[in-house]
Amino acid sequence: MRTIGLIGGMSWESSAEYYRILNQGVRDRLGPTASASCLLWSFNFAEIEALQHQGDWDRLTARIVDAAQRLEAGGADVLLICTNTMHRMAPAVQAAVKVPLLHIADPTAERIKSAGFRKVGLLGTAFTMEHDFYKGRLAKQHGLSVIVPSEADRATVHRVIYEELVAGRIVPASREAYRDIIARMVEAGAEAVILGCTEIMLLIGPQDSPVPVFDTTAIHAAAAIEAALAG
Repeated sequence: MRTIGLIGGMSWESSAEYYRILNQGVRDRLGPTASASCLLWSFNFAEIEALQHQGDWDRLTARIVDAAQRLEAGGADVLLICTNTMHRMAPAVQAAVKVPLLHIADPTAERIKSAGFRKVGLLGTAFTMEHDFYKGRLAKQHGLSVIVPSEADRATVHRVIYEELVAGRIVPASREAYRDIIARMVEAGAEAVILGCTEIMLLIGPQDSPVPVFDTTAIHAAAAIEAALAG
């Protein structure tokens, strides 16, 4: 089994889900006493969040690269950045290490295409919904057409993530707001919805959407299991 290196703590709420999914998945595949071989580098998210909202992506890149290199030195055979937003620096991370970085958008896009969808709605942080590093990869490398919410709806999605979900707070009114936002994206033509922040799965599930949802946390972790067991 290959060792999975997790760059996590962004937030730990979703990193805990990664750890659970990885270990349950390996146990299901290999037997009741089996678990994943993994290393976790967990950031203090308060520091990361502050740099994100300051727009200091250079310092953020340096910190993620350093974590990746430490995990590689510790024996990781494959790396995961356990957050969609921080895939903004995925190219710099991959360039700094020899082991493969499993990009969260790629297995997500493959699942969407396999299900026969080409036009998807995207929920995530404002950085993920508005910057091109994520939408551009889905479009240019996978041929998907991406719909994002309106400016006001993007602000709501972002606020709920940073004020509630990263703190482990599940607010029923926020679930209703997300359901309404998903409905508006479906009206705009979305055939499916990407839960493009690793905390959104704590709030939203298939029952909250009139179209299929694709949970990037679960998909990313499942792809890591396949990579680990292939070796």
